[in-house]
Amino acid sequence: MSDDCLFCRIVAGEIPATVVHETKTTLAFRDIAPQAPVHVVLVPKLHEPHAVALAERAPGELTDLFVAAGEVAVAEGIADSGFRLLFNTGADAGQTVFHAHLHLLGGKPLGPLA
Repeated sequence: MSDDCLFCRIVAGEIPATVVHETKTTLAFRDIAPQAPVHVVLVPKLHEPHAVALAERAPGELTDLFVAAGEVAVAEGIADSGFRLLFNTGADAGQTVFHAHLHLLGGKPLGPLA
C-alpha cells in the first residue's frame, strides 16, 4: 500500500467509494466521472503503478482483475450486450492514478476507439 495513492486509500476504506464487487485480491467501484452508463474501476489490492508492472510482479492478480470484470459485467447486465475493458498505462495514455486499474465500460454502444 502506498499512503499517497488514491486507490490504495479506497482499498483501505479511508476514502469512500461505491463498491460493486470485492474479492480477496480485487476491489471494483463506480467511477466518479463515468464515461458510459456503466463505468466501473477494478483495482488490484496490491499496489503496482500500472498493468505491466502488475503482470510482472503478480500475474495471477492481473488474471483476477479480468475474472472480476466478467463477474461485474454479469451483475451489471451488460455481459451479453458487450462491454469494453481498458487499461491506461502512463501519463501519455491518460493514466492519472498510478495504481494499476482496469476500466469496465458499457451500457450503450461505445463505437470504435479513437
